[in-house]
Formats: sequence, structure tokens, C-alpha cells
Amino acid sequence: MATLELKADNFQQTINDNANVIVDFWAPWCAPCRGFAPTFEAASEKRADVVFAKVNTEEQQEIAAAFNIRSIPTLMVFRDQIVIYSEAGSLPAAAFEQLIDQALALDMDTVRAEIAGQAGTG
Repeated sequence: MATLELKADNFQQTINDNANVIVDFWAPWCAPCRGFAPTFEAASEKRADVVFAKVNTEEQQEIAAAFNIRSIPTLMVFRDQIVIYSEAGSLPAAAFEQLIDQALALDMDTVRAEIAGQAGTG
């Protein structure tokens, strides 16, 4: 599956309608972003169980601000509409594949229980 370009009109629906979404926040002027793009694209071709999406932070400043993106590239992984990973920096292909495998292996019932526990103590 090719990568999806996310904009204000399709961002929330994409997150809500798909169990597994990996978002690459990037900008055209960012050399590390351009360097990571082929790795991101290659992973998207291998994984039909994940939606791979990109947010151009220059064009979609509201989305970048909403997620407090301060440095790019930033990768964000959503599972069941929950951000389970958010980290700035590009990854080598093997590390990116490992991140995807770990994200998909997470027990989301445990994650939801942990979030509920944190909300109760806040």
C-alpha cells in the first residue's frame, strides 16, 4: 500500500477508521526527512496491516501544532486511536521494522488499563 497524505480533512478519519497507523511528520526542506522517505515507503509496501501516512508540517501546521511536533522527522504510531509511540528522528530500515513489529505486538487491553490507571491517579 502506498503512503497516504494526511491533511486537516482526512487526518482524524484515518486515525479513527484504522487500527494501525504510522505517521511520518516531515517537511520538503528537511534532509533527514528526505533520507528516511524511501525506508518509510518500502515498509508501507510490505505491510498491508498498517496504514502509512505522511504529514507535511509546512502545509499542515495545525496538525503539527496539535501534536506538539517540534523537530522532524517525527514518527508517531497509533493503535486503536491511541498514540503508543512518538519520537523525533529517522530510523534505519531494520530498526523501523522492529518498531513496527513491537507496536503490533502490544496488548492494547493492557495499554488501555495503564492509561485508565494513570488517569485515575492524575
